[in-house]
Amino acid sequence: MRSTRITGRPEQQPSPAEPRAGGAEPAGEAPARLGSQTLFRGLDVIDVVAEGPIKLGELAARLGLTRSTTHRLASALTDRRYLSFVPHSGYSLGPKLLELGFRVRDELDLPRIAAPHLERLALLTEDTVHLGILDRGRVLYLDKVPGKRRVNISSRIGELQPVTSTGLGKALILDLDEDAWLELFRAERGEAGRPGARRRAEISQQEWLARMRGYVQAGYAFDLEENEEQIRCIAAPIRDVAGRTVAAVSVSSAAQYMSDHRLQALSKDVMGAANRVSEGLGWTGRHPAHPLASDDLTGGSGRRSLPSRGRARRRMKA
Repeated sequence: MRSTRITGRPEQQPSPAEPRAGGAEPAGEAPARLGSQTLFRGLDVIDVVAEGPIKLGELAARLGLTRSTTHRLASALTDRRYLSFVPHSGYSLGPKLLELGFRVRDELDLPRIAAPHLERLALLTEDTVHLGILDRGRVLYLDKVPGKRRVNISSRIGELQPVTSTGLGKALILDLDEDAWLELFRAERGEAGRPGARRRAEISQQEWLARMRGYVQAGYAFDLEENEEQIRCIAAPIRDVAGRTVAAVSVSSAAQYMSDHRLQALSKDVMGAANRVSEGLGWTGRHPAHPLASDDLTGGSGRRSLPSRGRARRRMKA
């Protein structure tokens, strides 16, 4: 059901000749003011039409404008392809908005959008902050901001790490079902048993599943020395405009600085940073539309542009 809330501004036609309080209006200011009012009304039209096709009369009522003014605005937007008009159906969003949407999506660069939020989080916590995505069933580190503590976190930008034993990995798969979790867990535990594989903390399948269920409820995930001895971290998912998890951010440090109490206390800061990056990608706070594509877990690329090594080195020296 369409909302009855009026999103527009009241129909008022200020006279360009009307004097301002305290003196005459400077030349050119009245046309500029009227131009701004017209622009805002045009944007109001787009906002209302975005809720679904709508006829002229209902559109005018929603905006609180006359039919003639609404028709003039909608016709101008249709001429510029921001709206489409179909007789008997009314106005709907036009192809120009689709073109602009794809252009914005192409211009969005995850590491660039995330960088100031990662740096702020590292400054706040004094610990190492990571940004990662899923790539061919592994966690790919896109960025790393070292903390101020004398703690050696061995991760590197461009490195691939397991999903089920890292905080980033677990945050990246929170939207998946338990069958997908188990498939990943068993596959990675099988690889861990091969000669030469890095030995990680042992955890049973049932205990790992129980932790994952708790992480889903909390909205963030921990690495409790599962991937590297004496290193603990907390991670939270980053979502795109559709609500899908596309990346994750984490804070990592030595276990001596990451007590259970501090891990919990850091959850607000880590989730806040993740949410701000998500908002930069167009996320509005809605629930996830659907889980990750299977390509990200198996053979698909999922790889995004990496920040330059030079920028990473400059951060290391800072």
